[in-house]
Amino acid sequence: MTRSAPDRLLDVLGAFDQHHQALTLTELARRADLPLATAHRLVGALAGWGALERDDAGRYHVGLRLWELAALAPRGLGLRQAALPFLEDLYEATHENVHFAVRDGHDVVYIERLSGRSAVGVHSRVGARWPLHATGVGLVLLAHGEPGLQEAYAAESLAAFTPHTVTDPARLRRMLAEIRRSGIAVSERQITDDAVSVAAPVRGPRGDVIAAVSVVVPVAGARTPALIPAVQLAGRGISRALGWQPVSTPAPSPPPASA
Repeated sequence: MTRSAPDRLLDVLGAFDQHHQALTLTELARRADLPLATAHRLVGALAGWGALERDDAGRYHVGLRLWELAALAPRGLGLRQAALPFLEDLYEATHENVHFAVRDGHDVVYIERLSGRSAVGVHSRVGARWPLHATGVGLVLLAHGEPGLQEAYAAESLAAFTPHTVTDPARLRRMLAEIRRSGIAVSERQITDDAVSVAAPVRGPRGDVIAAVSVVVPVAGARTPALIPAVQLAGRGISRALGWQPVSTPAPSPPPASA
């Protein structure tokens, strides 16, 4: 099928990812599956608009114009601004990596990360995406997604990043049920062998889970039970800042006085 001009433009932009942040024109043409002349024309148009920038070595990068446009996304900058005070509080309480993320299809996308120099090394960065089952924030978002999403996800081939990554669909379903019950996700050594993530949901004004917050600490000496209240507090604080009101349970009526 012949691709339309908009499709080809999107293919050029889609050639960039977290592992390919700088590309030559030839690499762009190959990754976008385009003739070199076509790629040259499209890249020129994108660079002229500001969507791409060319460095002194002749390689292309995503341009600031796209960052400006992405900042208008309601699940991007606005959500991050509401969450940032609570993320900073969580970082001050732990001095470990703090993550804030949303779901995009079957992936989790990080929209904020706070990290100290002494914190455990992680592979996440703002704008990075990972499969939902492999991270604490992803597990939270998958657990609170619609049942159809969970079944479709569990039916896929689940990628393994370490020997501890959950790849068994039955085990994943049990984990998701426990996350919904407890309100917390603990992801241990799923992406790297040296880290554990503790994550909690963030709710929107209607009570649906729209994001997740986590803290990632070294697995050696991790005091997971002590981290859970801090992460849950951050999740609830962000949720209230976004307009969520927890449903209060009415106090039981006193028993009638005896005659």
